[in-house]
Amino acid sequence: MGNTLTEKILADHCIDGQVIPGNIIQAGIDLVMCHEVTTPPAIKMLEEHGLKTIFDPDRVVVTPDHFVPNKDIKSAELARTIRNWVADNKLEHYYELGRHGICHALLPEQGHIVPGQTVVGGDSHTCTYGAFGTFSTGIGSTDLAAVLYTGELWFRVPETIKVTLAGRLPAGVYSKDVVLELIHRIGVDGARYQALEYHGPALQDMSMEARMTITNMAIEAGAKCAVMAADDITLEYLEGRARQTDWTVHLPDDDATYADELTIDVSRLEPVVALPGLPSNGRTVSSLTDEERVKVDQVYIASCTNGRIEDLRIAAAILKDRKVADGTRTIIIPSTTTTWKRALDEGLFDIFYEAGCVISTPTCGACLGGHMGVLAAGEVCVSTTNRNFTGRMGDPDSKVYLASPATAAATAVNGTITDPRDYL
Repeated sequence: MGNTLTEKILADHCIDGQVIPGNIIQAGIDLVMCHEVTTPPAIKMLEEHGLKTIFDPDRVVVTPDHFVPNKDIKSAELARTIRNWVADNKLEHYYELGRHGICHALLPEQGHIVPGQTVVGGDSHTCTYGAFGTFSTGIGSTDLAAVLYTGELWFRVPETIKVTLAGRLPAGVYSKDVVLELIHRIGVDGARYQALEYHGPALQDMSMEARMTITNMAIEAGAKCAVMAADDITLEYLEGRARQTDWTVHLPDDDATYADELTIDVSRLEPVVALPGLPSNGRTVSSLTDEERVKVDQVYIASCTNGRIEDLRIAAAILKDRKVADGTRTIIIPSTTTTWKRALDEGLFDIFYEAGCVISTPTCGACLGGHMGVLAAGEVCVSTTNRNFTGRMGDPDSKVYLASPATAAATAVNGTITDPRDYL
């Protein structure tokens, strides 16, 4: 009996136990991601127990990203806590403001992620890194403290759902539409504590940035992780970027056992929006009635899901030589400082400025209702982020629609939810 991709990676790192779905194992961890929200409680736990060392300082990557630049005194204290901790432990992989970024965009961009790793982080969207053929998953502050000290962590081996992406993406349809369609089909708990393993020819037409959008939102389907086998596209992305030269490319066995299998023919997809309340409330934009194409107060193109340079280029192609609609403020936040500079150099900022957009430094910001775009009661936002739960981006009476950068940009121009194909 063969093994899935997740099972192979875990078996390669297993310290104790048998890698069989449902079993509890102890695994070694290759990389730990830390940011300023969940790391301070972990630091406090370590200090309270007199645990002063880190298992391997070279395997820890730290960046402030959620409330930066600091929005208030509390967030300033959180940032200072990790800054002092980094200095005390002589951690080299620390990305201070000015070269920082949203963690899940920053780590791949800076070459910390390579195939075959086990990666954990104090953030649910750590599942993003599975696009590189890694086992990566989010953990809480208590487990974060444990892994920082020991370099190990326990897991229940997840069952795997095989997802085949057939066909080729039509014009105006993007990987964000694909993952919204998947979550619509299986629901927000459809892959609860399972691994989503992606296959199919459609992946060959997707860049690593597009693939990361899909793995990023595994948690919105309840999944433990998402994985894609590393291929030539992965290796091309890593060339000249990866910080290590040795890694293992695992492939799932042909006779692997899956808990379930499903196929999405992406050639039949249209632009999708997830209506307020749940990421699973997916509807094609073309199916919305005139009443459902509501007036939009804010468009937010940003986040670890869709704030990369490819996303900004897609948005700029629609916004070029156009203006955002009156009453529809449009916020553009590049995901990392490097992406910010590339967007500037490519002239994308000129396009956004001329269109009437606001451009900010990298931050998670309004995605979690933090700052830089929090919504008031009754306001409507079309966002390229990953969650639209009630109150996620501000007042509980506000409404958030999830969409691709193309749909968001088209909406910004029209002022109501709009099919991006109207502007292509």
